[in-house]
Amino acid sequence: MTIRNISEYSDTEYDVCIVGSGPAGITLASELLDSDKKVCVLESGGETKTPHADSLKRVINLGEVKIRKESRERIFGGTSTTWGGGSSPLDGVDMILRDFMVHPSGWPFEVDFLSPYYKRCEKYGFPSLKMFENENFKDVRDVCDFSLNSDVLEEKIFISVDPPWNFGHKFKHIFLNKNIDLYTDATAYNLRLAEQDAGKGQSVVGLDVVSSHGKKINVRAKQYVVACGGIESTRLLMVSKDISKIEGLRNNLGRYLMNHPKNSYGILKLNKPISSLPMYFGFLKNGVAGYAGLRIKQNSQIVQRILNSYVRMEPVFPWSDNQGVWSFLTIVKKFKFFLNAWKKSQKKIVHLRDYNETPDDSNKTLEHKSSFSWFRAIFDIIMNINMVLTYSYYRLFASKKIFIDRVRLRNYMEMEPCYENYMSLSNETDKNDIKLPVVNINTTELDRRSLIKLHESLRSEFLKLNIGKLEGEIENENIWPINTDASHHLGGTRMGISPYNSVVDSNLRVFGTDNLYVCSGSVFPTSGCANPTYTICALAIRLADSIKKL
Repeated sequence: MTIRNISEYSDTEYDVCIVGSGPAGITLASELLDSDKKVCVLESGGETKTPHADSLKRVINLGEVKIRKESRERIFGGTSTTWGGGSSPLDGVDMILRDFMVHPSGWPFEVDFLSPYYKRCEKYGFPSLKMFENENFKDVRDVCDFSLNSDVLEEKIFISVDPPWNFGHKFKHIFLNKNIDLYTDATAYNLRLAEQDAGKGQSVVGLDVVSSHGKKINVRAKQYVVACGGIESTRLLMVSKDISKIEGLRNNLGRYLMNHPKNSYGILKLNKPISSLPMYFGFLKNGVAGYAGLRIKQNSQIVQRILNSYVRMEPVFPWSDNQGVWSFLTIVKKFKFFLNAWKKSQKKIVHLRDYNETPDDSNKTLEHKSSFSWFRAIFDIIMNINMVLTYSYYRLFASKKIFIDRVRLRNYMEMEPCYENYMSLSNETDKNDIKLPVVNINTTELDRRSLIKLHESLRSEFLKLNIGKLEGEIENENIWPINTDASHHLGGTRMGISPYNSVVDSNLRVFGTDNLYVCSGSVFPTSGCANPTYTICALAIRLADSIKKL
């Protein structure tokens, strides 16, 4: 198996150099297995977490939406080592030109163009496109206490294979191939450009890499792909002085940053207590976890000139938000082997019994992650033992009904691409003497109005369908409450048709170069509301097809 520390790099010239070993980088490398190209993958971290690699994740936040340190990983497998695997394809409305944005934006192709690449993502642990069709969930819907049949609202389905794939573990075998090498402890910090023959643009002729011990190496290849996540992909191009000087690019590089700000807001008081609503609350069935969010129908979004935000319904149980239950579940999730064995043993539909059972992070989960203490967790459990036992009873004996009369709304926003949402470079540097990224992301009037319209529609439809009353007036909040980083870092090197309004072309090639590509969330022209990794890997498969022809 050819996995080496970068200090062992010899003066080898590769056909393809891939920066990043997360889902995008490993998908791309795996797709190139059947070619005759010699490929190297560079990973800033190691096969396990290291203090040095973790220290390199620092971001200086200026704006409303703060990038969390836990939202990115420098380790073999990237963020797939910690993600929840949530997947959903982009919607048609996400990719068309929406002229009501401050900076009207769309993709250079329609959503159907990505369908064959989404289908090929199945071998990387993503659900098939067919799984997102409603008929696949008839048995889940049959046990729901009500269905939401609305002329105004529609479902947005999210699915993940459970447990989600760790790309590092699942695809470590590809480095047995003699043509593919992985180098760890390899932090890329500069792409060198050289002029080609007249009219042929510029080529990257070397990539400068530094190890944790300060050893500097130049990696040479014929083609380079930057696939190290939305923040770091943008940062690498910005710190590479030759790239940032390319005419046109400097005005767009690091611009149009987006995220999917999330948070809980709004309580639905049900007219009639219910005990079963897995389609909306969340379920596990045959190794697949899923739920349906609610959003305004796509055609109506265009008419109302709003974005594609959605809400998820979260049941409020007697133990919800109890510190002891949260600590108990946090500990359970650390013992993945036993948890996964229990999940596999379940033959029926498993209903959500607490939000911390999901991989999505709430503010309370983030607090646990950032300051977890075994002593504190055990103390919390002991002090709240009655609630922990009550939760455990209803979790283990799933046939026992528990009725709820309140549902919390968890909100996920689409952000429009806004030139004023940007990344710049600080004069402050990290341990590798590379300038730190400064990120400034704020919600716009359109972002907020879109979610307000959704709440208005939900309030009206819940009353009309005799479901209940939605409490909370988000439109009257002085401080916007939906602003937590969703770990979906988009924009910064966005895709388009011209270097004067974008950074990469429709083939992901950086304008002004003939052998440099970017494959990460940073290329998204618009954000939609879906978890982006599914689409990023589809783009990686398409890029691999193109590189094979070179």
